[in-house]
Amino acid sequence: MVNIREEKASDAAAREALLDAAYGPARFAKTSERLREGRQPARGLSLVAVDCGQIVGTVRLWHVNAGPGQPALLLGPLAVHPDHRCRGIGTTLVRRAIARACLAGHRAILLIGDAAYYERFGFTAAQTGGLWMPGQFDRDRLLALELRPSALAGACGLIGATGELQPKPDLNALIAASGDSRRARARKLEKRAA
Repeated sequence: MVNIREEKASDAAAREALLDAAYGPARFAKTSERLREGRQPARGLSLVAVDCGQIVGTVRLWHVNAGPGQPALLLGPLAVHPDHRCRGIGTTLVRRAIARACLAGHRAILLIGDAAYYERFGFTAAQTGGLWMPGQFDRDRLLALELRPSALAGACGLIGATGELQPKPDLNALIAASGDSRRARARKLEKRAA
C-alpha cells in the first residue's frame, strides 16, 4: 500500500534518485528549475509517496511571485518512479499538495506541464497570458489554479522566486561526519577558500 507523507530531510538521496530515474539530467535545464535553485520548498508542501519503504513519488511547491506583488506557489517537479506509474500516485500527490496549499491559505498555484494531465485538477492557461518565465518556455504549458477567486486577476510580469534560501552547509559538521581522512582534505579546501 502506498503511503503519502511529508518529505523528511533523510529522504533527500532517495528523492534525487527518483528524479534522475523519472527525468534524467535534462531536469536541470528546465526553466522552472531556475526558480527552485538555491531555494527551500514551501514549508509543509513537500510530499513523498512511499511503497514498501521506498520513495516512489514526489511533489514540491515553491514560493514565487506571479508578477509584482502577486504571491503564488510553483508546483514541481512531480515525479513517479517508472515502475509505479499508472497507479494514481501522481494524482494523489497533486490532490494532497493542492489541499494542503489551500488549507495553508495560499491563493494560487502555477506550473509548467501538460494541460491534458493537469486540467483534471482545475489548472488552465486562462490566467497566465500576462505572465512569463525566466528563460524559454512553452506558453501553452504555463498553467495556473486559483485557490481563491480572482487570485490571479490582472497578474502580469515575470514569475520570480521568493522563497527562503537554502542554508549553506555547515563545513564543521560535514568534517565531523565524514571522518579523519576527509577532515584533512576539507581543511585544505577551507584554507584555499579563505
